[in-house]
Amino acid sequence: MQVSTGVTLRENNLREIDGGNILESQGILVANRRSLLERPGLLEIVHELIERFDGHLKAEQFYSVIANMRGESPEEVAERLLQAPGLQGLQGPTIANVYNRGPDGATAQHHLYAATICVRKKQLYAAVKALQKLGGSGVLVQPMTYIFDEEPERWTKLLHTLGLNPADFNFSGARNGAANGNGKAN
Repeated sequence: MQVSTGVTLRENNLREIDGGNILESQGILVANRRSLLERPGLLEIVHELIERFDGHLKAEQFYSVIANMRGESPEEVAERLLQAPGLQGLQGPTIANVYNRGPDGATAQHHLYAATICVRKKQLYAAVKALQKLGGSGVLVQPMTYIFDEEPERWTKLLHTLGLNPADFNFSGARNGAANGNGKAN
């Protein structure tokens, strides 16, 4: 049970018990093999479900962190982050110019960059402190909803189980020129 102020617990003469989980559950996607192979569009729907579930489950483990960083170039800022433990992100940091207005109202750039990385939730505070140590300021932290990577392993396993070749499917789940379950080419 998660509580924010404890008022509800007190009002109902309740108390929180450490480790007092009442129920743990999981969802299971069940499908009919024949329907998956023969019903037009069904594999595409299943692909999207699997991709969304996997993307959400992965994203639950991370925060998106953006920090303003001073540096001589985007490459120099990226190199500092890549050398710092826990600041590499998923595949490396994304570095973008930060633009602001100078005293004369003209757009000015003073070697300021926005660095975006993904950080594991358990390592958030250490990452923020490391960014600050490297000169990071204005650190923004946002929860992530989805992280879409390559095709989910569950999707590939499903296709193998159905006797289908994953190479015959593009990222949208549609077959690449292969005949569908009705013998018609897509």
